[in-house]
Amino acid sequence: MDIILVPGFWLDGSAWDDVVPVIEAAGHTTHPLTLPGLESVDSDRSGIHLRDHVDAVVAAVDAVPDDAPVVLVGHSASGGLVYAASDARPERVSRVVYVDSGPFADGQALNADLPADVVDHRLDWDDFEEDSLRDMTPEILAGVLARSVPQPAGTVREPHRLSDDARRLEVPSTVIASEMSADVLRSLMAQEHPFVTELATLHDYEIVDLPTGHWPMFTRPVDLGALIVEAVAR
Repeated sequence: MDIILVPGFWLDGSAWDDVVPVIEAAGHTTHPLTLPGLESVDSDRSGIHLRDHVDAVVAAVDAVPDDAPVVLVGHSASGGLVYAASDARPERVSRVVYVDSGPFADGQALNADLPADVVDHRLDWDDFEEDSLRDMTPEILAGVLARSVPQPAGTVREPHRLSDDARRLEVPSTVIASEMSADVLRSLMAQEHPFVTELATLHDYEIVDLPTGHWPMFTRPVDLGALIVEAVAR
């Protein structure tokens, strides 16, 4: 199976380096993506829009030969990207895996209130609560900060646009719950919390636990790879 790995904010495709060997050892082909504007700290992010990131994921799907089915894996805010790509190519996506993430609804933005004059949205550890940083040793934190690239601000402010409700909602999905447990997510769904409203609309989904912070590709990469392999097998 071809598995497209999409990192969350501030990261390039190398974020998956310690996860890829586990997936490939199981016989799969991986495609870690570096999204537009995340190539380096020197990249020009002023003209990068959310649609550019969605289009990059869709292009990766289209690049898999012979119209073979693919699995999309999205971490954090990239859950919205892989969900939008499944909306654009539902016939090609056999499963979506959300890593401490979930689908974004039509019209939903991560932070529509980010000031319009911000071009580079930078990583700041002070923005994260303690649970987000669980298992992030000082060495891991320093490594992530050293490799981080500013996020194009347009991708933070702009809303997702979806169109194929009928087929998108039928795509099987797996949520790997790390910062918040599966029980917490299900409780939020029962309360109709906006954070999980779109997840509750999916027709075929599962939630599995991987207790750690928000970045399991760094804190528990082998376990994360194993859960992705298990999701693909289903």
